Amino acid sequence: MNTQLVARIKDALRNVIDPELGYNVVDLGFIYDIAVEEGGVVRIIMTTTTPGCPAAGYLKEGVANSAWSVADVELVDVRVIFEPAWKPDMMRYPIIKKGQGTVSVRAISIIICK
Repeated sequence: MNTQLVARIKDALRNVIDPELGYNVVDLGFIYDIAVEEGGVVRIIMTTTTPGCPAAGYLKEGVANSAWSVADVELVDVRVIFEPAWKPDMMRYPIIKKGQGTVSVRAISIIICK
């Protein structure tokens, strides 16, 4: 059951979109771990692009609320960490097609570094 519940939680987290990058936290590689314990307790470890990310609170709250909306989840604990540091190569390939082409890792790196 835990494997199925983790998969359902991961699907729900795809609804959490980074407001600056426009992609979901799962495909961006922000979700490091989803653990399910007895009684529907879910522990999620995630990151953001940088420790000073202005959207960190928004993303953490979105992850918690999305996970909590999944059936059989009773409690959600989300921890934001920065080790290991997020890198663009952590994104799922191809991340998401937008318009005519695929957004590249280099394009995301430029956005993050500006």
